[in-house]
Amino acid sequence: MSADPTQVLAFETDCHIFSGCGFPAPGLHSFLFKPLWGDGDSNLYFNKTMLLALLGSIIIVGFFWAAFRKPKVVPGKLQMVAETGYDFIRRGVVYETIGKREGEKYVPLVVSLFFFVWMMNLWSIIPVAQFPVTAIISYPLVLAVIVYVLWISLTFKRHGFVGFFKNVTGYDKSLGAVLPLAMTIEFFSNLLVRPFTHAVRLFANMFAGHTLLLLFTIASWYLLNGIGIAYAGVSFIMTIVMTAFELFIQALQAYVFVLLTCTYIQGALAEHH
Repeated sequence: MSADPTQVLAFETDCHIFSGCGFPAPGLHSFLFKPLWGDGDSNLYFNKTMLLALLGSIIIVGFFWAAFRKPKVVPGKLQMVAETGYDFIRRGVVYETIGKREGEKYVPLVVSLFFFVWMMNLWSIIPVAQFPVTAIISYPLVLAVIVYVLWISLTFKRHGFVGFFKNVTGYDKSLGAVLPLAMTIEFFSNLLVRPFTHAVRLFANMFAGHTLLLLFTIASWYLLNGIGIAYAGVSFIMTIVMTAFELFIQALQAYVFVLLTCTYIQGALAEHH
């Protein structure tokens, strides 16, 4: 049975270096949340991460709706920011990876994925929320499965069954005797490992980043007593540094996620001989 996160939080806030308790290190309990609605035992509930995902989706839709509901030839500040973000993903990711002619139809999907992932990551440093939704594996996994299904369907549609087989196995008769081994490795890598690594890359970075932020934040509070104040100051500075670093990592991981998405789409559309 898992610990009640509210009880864990109360313990952490009451614990100091000279209070007789050990350091309340962050762990899996830091990623568990009491249901805001429903019964957690029946798996039918609504918790904090679900609320943040919903709010993040509303914020993204609201932002782009407000920016483009009345577009102007000379854009205002909001429209200019939205256009800059949209154009960065369209030209810097989609066009560069897939190509302008083939890639244009996938721009809405890739832009949506980028801003959704980025927003889910950003919750980590937003006061009150302070948790990256993508640190829960189910969220990046669902996004990775969407990309995976798209890749599978595009490959079948473009190349047929034989072409699909060649695509996922990396068939190249010039490999000679090592061809069977290479095809086996490529088959398992593309069909089984690909969606897993696509999801875990995002999840692991957000999980690790949030754990480090928690570590330094809790340490700052834990050491804030007696002679530990000096060490608490150092830990607090590290919290600020890690927060700034997380800002960079959050945007980078959103970029990497959509870059890989475009790479998979390009691979599905490419000709294999």
